[in-house]
Amino acid sequence: MLGQMQDRPLLISQLIEFAAENHGDTEIVSRRVEGDIHRYTYRDARHRAKQMAEALVGLGIKAGDRIGTLAWNGYRHFELYYAISGMGAVCHTINPRLFPEQIVYIVNHAEDQILFVDANLLPLIEKLGSQFKSVKHIVAMTDRAHLPAGLNIPNLLVYEELIAGKPGAYQWPEFDEKTASSLCYTSGTTGNPKGVLYSHRSSILHAYGSALPDTLNVSARSVVLPVVPMFHVNAWGLPYSGCMVGAKLVFPGAALDGASLYELYESEKVTHTAGVPTIWLGLLNHMQSKGLKLSTLKYAVVGGSAAPPAMIETFQREFGVEVLHAWGMTEMSPLGTVNNLKHRQLALPADQQLQVRLKQGRAVFGVDMKIVDDKGHDLPRDGKAFGDLLVRGPWIVGRYFRDEGGNPLREGGWFPTGDVATIDPDGFMQITDRSKDVIKSGGEWISSIDLENAAMAHPGVAEAAVIGVFHPKWDERPLMIVVPRPGANLTRETVLDFLKDKIAKWWMPDDVQFVEAIPHTATGKILKTKLREDFKSYKLPTA
Repeated sequence: MLGQMQDRPLLISQLIEFAAENHGDTEIVSRRVEGDIHRYTYRDARHRAKQMAEALVGLGIKAGDRIGTLAWNGYRHFELYYAISGMGAVCHTINPRLFPEQIVYIVNHAEDQILFVDANLLPLIEKLGSQFKSVKHIVAMTDRAHLPAGLNIPNLLVYEELIAGKPGAYQWPEFDEKTASSLCYTSGTTGNPKGVLYSHRSSILHAYGSALPDTLNVSARSVVLPVVPMFHVNAWGLPYSGCMVGAKLVFPGAALDGASLYELYESEKVTHTAGVPTIWLGLLNHMQSKGLKLSTLKYAVVGGSAAPPAMIETFQREFGVEVLHAWGMTEMSPLGTVNNLKHRQLALPADQQLQVRLKQGRAVFGVDMKIVDDKGHDLPRDGKAFGDLLVRGPWIVGRYFRDEGGNPLREGGWFPTGDVATIDPDGFMQITDRSKDVIKSGGEWISSIDLENAAMAHPGVAEAAVIGVFHPKWDERPLMIVVPRPGANLTRETVLDFLKDKIAKWWMPDDVQFVEAIPHTATGKILKTKLREDFKSYKLPTA
């Protein structure tokens, strides 16, 4: 008989075991919602995760049960990642920034048995709790001394009391690696959110892929601060990758303003961080206004939406931080591409390097990627043709939870991302628009993302969004919506004049409107459905 490898399942509990055994004294640092800084180690985290698993067994939780969390990035949330999934239950992370009715829908649709809630989010649950149909227990993620005063949540349990006195000797069970480990719902900008159920196998493979040197380059020498929330696609897998390589983890809690983040970056010597562009714009504004520098930060991973060119240049030029563009979706666990330059591209002039860095990057091993035309025909990887972006792979959704929406896959197992993109000969993918956001003018497509990035380079523009507005001759034309920086003297003419040598002439917006704020989704993306609703009766001056 020919020899072969051991057939041991890939399980999330193995990550915390590996970290505790091989990086047991590596720190996990958290800014708690209680206000202070908490420190402990991977060895401590494993012990407390086992105590929580013992507590969950005592509460009647069994394999397959969904356990909800409404919490920020912190050590208790980290423990729940491993306690819940490790015992064979499903860790269901819920975005507290969703509309209240969406939170109720998600909890009921998932049939969550227990809700773990950070202390500062308990007033939200106090209002919504009577609408939850399956929840048997609500657990405050704090100690009794820090419970908010005057709460009226019947039979409220307290996290620290649940695990107090537990031996922490729980033995992680072994089961099929395709068992469900965690559940995350899409942000639901149209219709009800849909659940994406991750398996132990997909989560481990994703952690491998995201830690690679040519991906996020995370190692035991890294200090990683995930600004991206743990309720949003498992903080892009960083709590798993951190365990896998033994990196020091720094959790920022609920304080995501520039001053709070900067303090943690410097005091904890952070080398890697990850989040959406709006976070980095706030950090840059804070540092520039105070004349501050970064002493240890090397990489800032940007996902969720495209990073403006000016932001990439400023991070590199003024602070020595390499911005890594990344792209993915909830349906992809979420990582699909990361923008790391190839060796020969390091010799390119700075302006040519920037043009490459503006793309969303190259596929991570495990992700197949292609673009197709309206009839489903494959398009060339020439950097010019753009079409619907399709993906497939071992950490990409096959079906939504409870089969919502039926089969989402096309022939050959390809998942349609809803993005319009190009892929160049080096494999670098660039999103040109969402298929639902692309502006079709006179039969030609205009990229709203490119227009937004061009406008964001103006020093007086804080944020810009572009939508298509009805035009009697061209079907639709671009309308630019701008949030000016404080003190900026912007006019329609100054903005359009700034754009004239940066975009194709026929892309030029037909008008500019100024607003105090642009609406965003719960995950930080520009909410263009709301903008289109707000401006649905708007008449362009050229119409």
